[in-house]
Amino acid sequence: MFLHLLALSFPDWRPHFAFLDTALVLTPAMKKCDPKLRIKIYPELMPGAMGWFRSSALVTVLVGIRYFTIHLAADAKLAGDRSLTGKWFGWWLLVWLAAYVFIYALQLPVKGILDMAWVRVIGISVVVILASWLVLALNGGPHVSNAHLAISVGGGFGFVMLLNTWGVVWRVHKRLIAWARTSGEQGVPMPPEAERLMRWNFLTARTSFWLSFPMLFFMGAASHYPFLSTLGR
Repeated sequence: MFLHLLALSFPDWRPHFAFLDTALVLTPAMKKCDPKLRIKIYPELMPGAMGWFRSSALVTVLVGIRYFTIHLAADAKLAGDRSLTGKWFGWWLLVWLAAYVFIYALQLPVKGILDMAWVRVIGISVVVILASWLVLALNGGPHVSNAHLAISVGGGFGFVMLLNTWGVVWRVHKRLIAWARTSGEQGVPMPPEAERLMRWNFLTARTSFWLSFPMLFFMGAASHYPFLSTLGR
């Protein structure tokens, strides 16, 4: 009781925290800036930031794939057929590439009912659940480890996020950077297409943000939560 009263007597000691009111930070912050200032800041800020962002995403996925193939090779050796390593990895890659075709389409800025958040959420959720089920069904078996199966799902989410980063976010930002630089130097307005690209970037970044949570769960479950150990048995 004494310690509690002592702590209350010093307001500066009390923890102060607040949850973010949005999943994204840069986009809302840039919207609050004066348009003229935004045009000057954007071309200077984003190339370096996106460079680190793209590189870290690529390195993370490459390291993850290396870790994944170690488990694939170990399971293939246990099964007595080393060729399974390539087969399992091929199925994994094919499933998630096919899934991304649908996810890519569901992230495009459109008008009408397809632009409603719940439609996009349900659509993308169905795609990732079906892709996860399919890759588990194709790669499951009596000699397949929990780590193999967990990374098949979590690594798939990470792969989708990489494709989003390089295939959409970076492409969008390259054009926006070029337009912003031209606008700042020549005093011309941004093209009308800029608003659509910013919307596309937002939708894609939001998808990647929410996919990061199940990705982290499955990657952690590979070593610490063996709930998929007997799936294929």
